[in-house]
Amino acid sequence: MESLFLTRVLDALRSGGDEVLFVQDGVKTTYGQAFELVRRMYAGLPDGGVVAIDAGNRPGTVLLQIAAQLRGSTVLLVAASASAPDRLAAVEAGGVTTLVAEHAADWPAGDERVTTLDELAGRDGTDPAGLPGSVTVVFPTGGTTGTPKLIRHSGIYDGMAHIFAPDPAGPGRTLLIAPMTHMTGNATVLGAILRRESVVLLRGFDAGAVLDAIAEHRITTLSLTPARLAAVLDHPAITSCDVSSVRGLSLGAAPLPPRRLAQAFDVFGPVVGQGYGLTEAPMIASISAAELDGRPERLESVGRIVPGMEARIDDGEVLVRGLSMMDGYHGAAPIGDGWLRTGDLGRFDDEGYLYLLDRANDVIITGEHGTKVYSTVVENALARHPLIRSAAVFGVPGDDGEGERVHAVVVASGALSGEEVRAHAREFFGREHFVPSDVDFAEALPLTAIGKVDKRALRAPFWAGHRRHIA
Repeated sequence: MESLFLTRVLDALRSGGDEVLFVQDGVKTTYGQAFELVRRMYAGLPDGGVVAIDAGNRPGTVLLQIAAQLRGSTVLLVAASASAPDRLAAVEAGGVTTLVAEHAADWPAGDERVTTLDELAGRDGTDPAGLPGSVTVVFPTGGTTGTPKLIRHSGIYDGMAHIFAPDPAGPGRTLLIAPMTHMTGNATVLGAILRRESVVLLRGFDAGAVLDAIAEHRITTLSLTPARLAAVLDHPAITSCDVSSVRGLSLGAAPLPPRRLAQAFDVFGPVVGQGYGLTEAPMIASISAAELDGRPERLESVGRIVPGMEARIDDGEVLVRGLSMMDGYHGAAPIGDGWLRTGDLGRFDDEGYLYLLDRANDVIITGEHGTKVYSTVVENALARHPLIRSAAVFGVPGDDGEGERVHAVVVASGALSGEEVRAHAREFFGREHFVPSDVDFAEALPLTAIGKVDKRALRAPFWAGHRRHIA
């Protein structure tokens, strides 16, 4: 039985003809041209094996993924945010047989597995000889300590083929900001192909460029992380930019401060929804604009569990299982119907809405009684201050390295002192252990390649020289 996902993708590419699929830097790529590029890349790839893709947001990146899947290969997507050691470790751990890079010089010289996107694109094309029964994509995850985890996905792609269909209202225009080699960006661009839509590609994030693209291309759908949404909402052009074309703005990757979500509704209208997922389980919960209308208390929720998924709370941690789950970790047994620990702490209300409290490893244990302080709760409270644009809260070593103190880094839109920030937290919580011991100010918070606040970078100077990053 042939893969439903590949069947539908090929049908879209073959029948799309002169319809525009990609727009990047003023250059348009039609569906017909995209299909020809798939044929060329397909001709230059071997059957089977594991094909690693290391490339940025450009048409050839996702088209290479399709070509490799047509060859029956497992595809390993090298994360744009990965360090050089992690990239090498992922390729070796994944048993890669062919490595296709945007820039060959980014990999060790003499590696015979390495070729480039442009080399494959220069081949004479050939039609695929039949379709495999399924596709498998591997997403590396993890830090710089040891071998990264490799997450295998297959069923979610056929699931996408069932879910995504052309919009009766006519083809939309999607703005892609997240890297194609991460789950969010990958699902976004493939979903757009399945819907026969156009995709406007950005190579990276810039708030002004996002607003320019929305206005110029009449963007209908886009996805942003909370930190990137904040930058867009704070951009001077937001008051003059025409964003009326946007029919769907999805938010994810981290909980959004309620004040920011309310502000997004004011700017974009009732088209804003949140989603919650992990690379291991991309679709866990969601909440729509209609569910938020008139229910301000739900602004702090990531929504209800989506059909086909289950979730429960165990000792404060969210556990999930269901249809959007990964097949398993590379080299480990399939996860099957087992429960996955998300590492997120949360609670459900009486109506089944999920509220995330923090990451398990972001909980700060402070004070003489070892009180738990959830960093997200403090961040949301600080964000209520009218002069605070964004804030990051994390634990730093206490005196003599004993215990932890609550530390805040704040981005302010006006003159603000650390003591004023502390007073705001003290008034909101009425308890001293929630009040940051110290407040630093920054022009902007550092972000990872996928747009999350990089707390690891913020923490690092405070924990340098400590054997453990917990006290």
